[in-house]
Amino acid sequence: MNHDYSTLGFVAILILYAAIGLMAAAGAIFMVRKILAPKAEQIFYAAFLIMIAAFYLAFAAYFEVTTAWRLEAAVVAAFVAVALAGARLPFALIVGYSLHGLWDLLHELHAHGAPSVFAPGELTPIPLAYGFFCAAFDVCMAAYFLARRTEWIAAWKARPQ
Repeated sequence: MNHDYSTLGFVAILILYAAIGLMAAAGAIFMVRKILAPKAEQIFYAAFLIMIAAFYLAFAAYFEVTTAWRLEAAVVAAFVAVALAGARLPFALIVGYSLHGLWDLLHELHAHGAPSVFAPGELTPIPLAYGFFCAAFDVCMAAYFLARRTEWIAAWKARPQ
């Protein structure tokens, strides 16, 4: 197949996955905000950051890339620390989701042979366009957290009656 068609197909897939990531974020925001009070919502998103970070360990296991375990586990541990802080501090969630979006894009670029500081096999392979889906989701969530931070801070200061 012609390289131009292959590139065009790849770009179309990227756009679709990014759009799906944005729609997933919108759905998550709508559902979680409807179900949970502000404090519980913030704690939920902190726990969710841990889960999405751990996906890379699942990919390392699935793709049997033992050389990626050390780096991926260290990064997951860092996201766990940020998430634990984010359960109480909205700014930590904003930073955590933004950094996770960058981590997703690094994996995507590395998977497609872009110049990288990581050696081959040091990062976990990911499914095609997964990094763009996740990055779109993460950036949208970080923007939502930025908008929501005042309400979350107020919820922690409020005294029960």
